[in-house]
Formats: sequence, C-alpha cells, structure tokens
Amino acid sequence: MRQAGPEDSTEHIASGPPRASLLPNLCSVNALFLLVVVAELLAVLLVVTDQGLAGLSWVQLGLVSFLVQWVVLACAAVLCFLRPYLLRFSPMVAGVFSYLLVLLCTALFSVAGQWFLKGLGRGFIDWWQVATHLVIAAILAGILLRYLYLQQQLYWQQQAELRARIQALQSRIEPHFLFNSMNSIASLIAVEPDLAERQVEDLSDLLRAALAESALVSAERELELCRSYTHIEQARLGERLQVIWQVGAIPPRAVLPSLVLQPLVENAIYHGVEPSARGGQVRLSAHCDEKTLTIQIDNTLPEAPQPSRRRGNRMALDNVRHRLAAHFGSDCTLAFDRSEDSFTVKITLALTACERARKNESER
Repeated sequence: MRQAGPEDSTEHIASGPPRASLLPNLCSVNALFLLVVVAELLAVLLVVTDQGLAGLSWVQLGLVSFLVQWVVLACAAVLCFLRPYLLRFSPMVAGVFSYLLVLLCTALFSVAGQWFLKGLGRGFIDWWQVATHLVIAAILAGILLRYLYLQQQLYWQQQAELRARIQALQSRIEPHFLFNSMNSIASLIAVEPDLAERQVEDLSDLLRAALAESALVSAERELELCRSYTHIEQARLGERLQVIWQVGAIPPRAVLPSLVLQPLVENAIYHGVEPSARGGQVRLSAHCDEKTLTIQIDNTLPEAPQPSRRRGNRMALDNVRHRLAAHFGSDCTLAFDRSEDSFTVKITLALTACERARKNESER
C-alpha cells in the first residue's frame, strides 16, 4: 500500500489580512493608472481654485501637474518598495510613516522645482510657497490615506467573506458514498485483497482532498481524483458502469477548485447509471486550446424517469456553478443539456482566469 509522504500532508494556518495592510498594492498597473488620473484631477482643481476658469493658464496647469505627478508617483514607488517591510509594523506606525513620506516628497519636489525654474539655484527659494504646498499635501494626504485604508479593509473583508463562501460551497464526500465504499472494501478484503488495497488508496486520496481547506488544484489533479472516484464506483457496480475517458494535454496553468468535478461525476453515476437495471455509461472529456479549457461529462439516463432524484442533481449543479463563479467570475461557464437518453454538463474556462485566480489565492 502506498505510504503517505510529505507531499500528502497538509498544514493549514488560519490567516487573515496582513497585520499592516494599510494600503493596497501600488505596484500594479491599475493602481498606477488610477493614481495618475487622481493626481491630474487634483492639479486641475488646484489651478482652477487659484485662478478661476476665466484666468486659467495652461502653463501654470502644466507646472502644477508636473509637481503633483512627481510627488504622487514618487510616493507610490517608495511605498511599493517598502510595502513588505511595512507589513512588520502596526497599521498606526505604517500610517504615520506613509503620511510623513508624502510630506517629505512634497517638500523635496517643491524645493527642487523652484531650484530648476529659477535658474539652477541662482534664485531664492520661496519657503512660503513650500509651506503652502506642505499644508495642501497634509490635508489631501490625510484624506487620501484614510480613503485607501478603508478601501483596503473593505477588500480584506470581502476576501474573508469569499473564503467563507467558497469553504461553505466546497463539496464533501456524501455519507452514502463513504458507507458504500467501506462496505465494498470490507467485502473485497477476503476475496480480492489487491483490489481492496487499491480501493483504500483511492478512498484515501478522495478523503484527503475532501477534508482539506478549499483551494485551487491543477486540472490534471482534479481529473485524477475523478479517476479515483470512478475506480471505487466501478468496483461496486461492476459491469453496470462503463467509464470512458477522453482527456487531451492540459497545461499546468489550468486550475480548478478542489473536488469541483467529483460531484458532477457522482451525479452522473447516481442519477444516470445506478437506477438503471442494465447500467449505463459515463464519458468524461477534457481538452485545452491556447485560451480555453473545456470539460464535458455525459451520462446515459435510465429507462424510466427518476423524479425523486432530480432536485439533488440540480442542487449539486448550483453548488458547482457558485464555486466556479466565486473563483473565476464570468470567465467560466457551466451549462447542461438533457435529452431523452442522456445528460450533459459542460464547463468552459478561460486560462487567463486561471492565472488570475491563482494570483488571488496566493494573496489570501
């Protein structure tokens, strides 16, 4: 029997937002774009307030925009570089440091601007103008840092709620499956010990994945879990269950929520094959092109309808749909189609959404 190795053990540490996550990540392109836009709007506001629309000077607007953009982008660059170090301190200390950094950058660029404009140091520095810039920066920096702090706290709250939602939606091995598997293993121990041993290994893999915290796994790993599940069910149902695999090459960047496919395969067997006296067939196909991962599960339907099982089928589909939406949003679709003799579930997932989901998972 395969022994559990270090790769099988999972250690989960309860974690929330970083201790000093005062500001969002200012290194991203989106954050820099928003900062540039806000800085330009601030420059326009300062010039219009000082001169009015009638006396608006484009030269003055350009100079103010130049100063404001330099201050904002310099502060963003320094905070981006120091963000890992600021996480070691309390939010109060990090906030005071960020506030003082804005004032320091404002003073430096205000003095440097006058120094260049007055002929590389041949004129006098207007310290009253520098003080005016500092007062304006002190007021606006306080407002902006407070706004960014509240936005970051809201972000962490949403991430915590999302984690709780994903964990609540994460599918678990149903008790009836567990009991059936244990009974099947018990009956095989005396007559087919090798098969019973493989059953224990497959069940161990499934239980390990089911009891782990919600996380993204590679699509190949998720398909392996489905194989483990079908091995157990084939040992129980025998020739009544036929499973056909049509799996192509899948890149490592393709990921799925852990145990998101197993409920679909379980439904295919429970609603399509098990009620049928003659058994049935389940076909699982997966292929990937440059942009999209497509997974399809087809199963035959029993000769007579099973109305008592339809609701459970729909609940599982809704559960899977919600889990996919929580990770990938609108970049992943789940569709199903029912005909007279078959039922089909199809998942279509953009690979760019996989990369984004893995990045979000690493930041939580």
